[in-house]
Amino acid sequence: MTEGAVTLATEGHVAKVTFDRPEARNAMSRKMYADLQRICDALATRTDIRVAVFRGAGGNSFVAGSDISIFDSFETGHDGIEYEREMEEHTQSVERLSFPTVAVIEGWAVGGGLNIAAACDLRIATPDTRFGVPIARTVGNCLSMLNYSRLVDGFGLSRAKRLLLLGDFIDAAEARQAGFLSDVVQHTALDDHIAILCDRIAANAPLTLQVSKEAIRRLREGNLTEEGEDLIAKAYGSGDFKRGVAAFKSKSKPEWSGS
Repeated sequence: MTEGAVTLATEGHVAKVTFDRPEARNAMSRKMYADLQRICDALATRTDIRVAVFRGAGGNSFVAGSDISIFDSFETGHDGIEYEREMEEHTQSVERLSFPTVAVIEGWAVGGGLNIAAACDLRIATPDTRFGVPIARTVGNCLSMLNYSRLVDGFGLSRAKRLLLLGDFIDAAEARQAGFLSDVVQHTALDDHIAILCDRIAANAPLTLQVSKEAIRRLREGNLTEEGEDLIAKAYGSGDFKRGVAAFKSKSKPEWSGS
């Protein structure tokens, strides 16, 4: 079995990140985590990207957790602390991207894969998707505090406890009901749905999206730095704001530049 890869392709303002190890349900190897970090670091410097789509190769799985071989060398609790710190760095590299991110989930989103999906802004799934963190009945490890928080935020307290304490799997319909998913879409309509969604996001004011993402992240983490005045100044002080006001007054469509 290969180590797999995480790859990046761009089409206009859209970045497409693919977890490519379908023979292992896209379970993440060390190499794949390094690929993901490298790609997110590169995307963080891009000014031309308006939205990123994260998707698993093969159409049967988003990401089925971490490759179990990663744990072969673990001997002490400190190994677990270092591992969770490393995983949190990778997850936050997705979460802190300044533009909107979309997780497209087909089949399984398990463990680390569910964590990555939860770090994205919007999530679209097919009806056959299953979400789970069955660590209590499999390897007996745990999550970082931020990943626990993401599950509670995404699924609600009761469902998060089912995922973690019972090792239950939640289907797409229930995940949509919980608010974790934006939409549930049939496989045959998925590509068109994603294209329309990306077009809608890319047509919006980039700085408003950036500021809104950062404000929500601060609220979630309890960080109200200067009451968000830096974010307010960024939006209201931009050329895009002036263009938006002028376009609204002339009843025309604004042309956003991201500055």
